[in-house]
Amino acid sequence: MGASLPVEAVRQAAAADRTVFTRITLVQRGKIMEWSLTQNKLLAYHRLMRTDKPIGALLLLWPTLWALWVASPGVPPLWILAVFVAGVWLMRAAGCVVNDYADRKFDGHVKRTAHRPLPSGDVTEKEARNLFVILVLLSFLLVLTLNVKTILLSVAALALAWMYPFMKRYTHLPQVVLGAAFGWSIPMAFCAVSESLPLSCWLMFFANICWAVAYDTEYAMVDRDDDVKIGVKSTAILFGRHDKLIIGLLQIAVLALLGVVGWLNGLGAFYYASLAGAGALFIWQQKIIAGRDRDACFRAFLNNNYVGLLVFIGLALSYLKF
Repeated sequence: MGASLPVEAVRQAAAADRTVFTRITLVQRGKIMEWSLTQNKLLAYHRLMRTDKPIGALLLLWPTLWALWVASPGVPPLWILAVFVAGVWLMRAAGCVVNDYADRKFDGHVKRTAHRPLPSGDVTEKEARNLFVILVLLSFLLVLTLNVKTILLSVAALALAWMYPFMKRYTHLPQVVLGAAFGWSIPMAFCAVSESLPLSCWLMFFANICWAVAYDTEYAMVDRDDDVKIGVKSTAILFGRHDKLIIGLLQIAVLALLGVVGWLNGLGAFYYASLAGAGALFIWQQKIIAGRDRDACFRAFLNNNYVGLLVFIGLALSYLKF
């Protein structure tokens, strides 16, 4: 039969392997296919989706919240807020899966990534592809509850998420694609709330690209020596000894663009104080990456979570009526 018909889980096999949580047998077009979820497999999926390392999801979440608050203004519809927060976590997980799938031949040669689920064999390539599809479908089901324009924009979001991991093979600017992928939630948020894409939307989008290139260059500085050996490209390699200067210029651009967003939307002192605080954090990042030490560069990268949080707090407070 053409349809998939679930039948009773194989109890004898589950009893033989106590680590089996779920074993489901499906009959599809005359073929028997079986899926098993064991404790080890679930942990491997957990690692593959980086649910134990929320920094990437947070760096995606903050600009999404910025956009929702500015587009509202200050009072985003509860359902739209819930859809975007859930979508951030699902699409970040999907992005991690496709990133590791694209890098599966390289990760085994890099000290920091050698024990990831794909190079270690804890997850197969087929399992990774299936997991990516499931995460994308769940995200798309959420988007289907929004307006048509937002649904159309979500197609571009998927394309950017898929493209980014493969760009590091062909260009030294994959971080620009990452910035566009992480920032695409901004026009989606504006469209979901107001069905419009005003100047503030695009200023925020380009601010996010500058920010993403800056913080992901800090991240790439951690693996720069390994990336040179295996032929992976990045802005950290492209910028070379000018890396700190260019990161600094990008950070100034972020503050300038967000400052214009504040001016266009009549935001108050809380917002500009948050930008000043973000500037102080950028100065601290410049200080600790001065020696280009791997651990210090990684700490600088992680610090960007507080940059995003601080800007959001300033935005939220600016819209409150005291």
